[in-house]
Amino acid sequence: MLPEQEESGVVEGSRFVFVGGLHRSGTTPLARLLARHPEVAGISGSGVSEDEGVHLQDVYPPIRAHGGMGRFAHDPRAHLTEDSPLVSDENAQRLVESWSPYWDTSRRLLLEKSPGNLVMGRFLQALFPGSALVVVVRHPVVASLALEKWNPWPVARNGRRHTSLPDLVGHWVRAHELLLEDAPHHRRLLVLRYEDLVADPSARLGEVADHLGLGSPLPADGIRAGASDRYTETWEAMRTGSPLARRRRRQVEERWGEAVSRWGYSLEDLTAVGPREALPTAAP
Repeated sequence: MLPEQEESGVVEGSRFVFVGGLHRSGTTPLARLLARHPEVAGISGSGVSEDEGVHLQDVYPPIRAHGGMGRFAHDPRAHLTEDSPLVSDENAQRLVESWSPYWDTSRRLLLEKSPGNLVMGRFLQALFPGSALVVVVRHPVVASLALEKWNPWPVARNGRRHTSLPDLVGHWVRAHELLLEDAPHHRRLLVLRYEDLVADPSARLGEVADHLGLGSPLPADGIRAGASDRYTETWEAMRTGSPLARRRRRQVEERWGEAVSRWGYSLEDLTAVGPREALPTAAP
């Protein structure tokens, strides 16, 4: 019997913490900080990219089955909820068996981080009742420029086609629309803006610690300031740059300006961040 399993054979869901957020949103540094806490075990030594649990299991498809980075949220099949036929005690146990070899299961909380958790939190909650979800949100232009850097060619070696900056921002909008739709169904959801975390790491990590019921503070020394500066400078240069650069910026502003403002973000000034009260919360 696994340490995560009750006498009845049902997985004890309240032990699980899931971290989600689009690629280049800051989920990795947050997950690493959490895993340094003595009460939290993160997946480590797995040999897969960023020790993400999605690559270690065969219960649900990885995001590459839905178009991959910058595309997956547009595929309705990526949005898993409590209504999925994959929700079962057997599949919950299969996930635990896939992840347990890479956890220190003597710790109270067990952490799994994968970008797709952003759009499948309700599914994970159904598999592991009582589990917590922490979502990291980063400015859509910054996250999209950072992701675009990973795929600069029209067609990559693996056959993946380039996704334009306006389309990457559009994917950001769709993914976070799904999060807004899902929020009322969550019981333990915390949405954390990357910019707020960088501005005041101790305060925001204190919120995370409270959300998870940790008995001591999280370390705040792994949050690096200035990581968004180069992308802010790139965006500003696009204002008066080449005709193509100006056109790309204009497309983003015209298509997505209103949608991103819902999250307290501005396309005029990427460093301006609105009140945190606008962020979605779990059901009362």
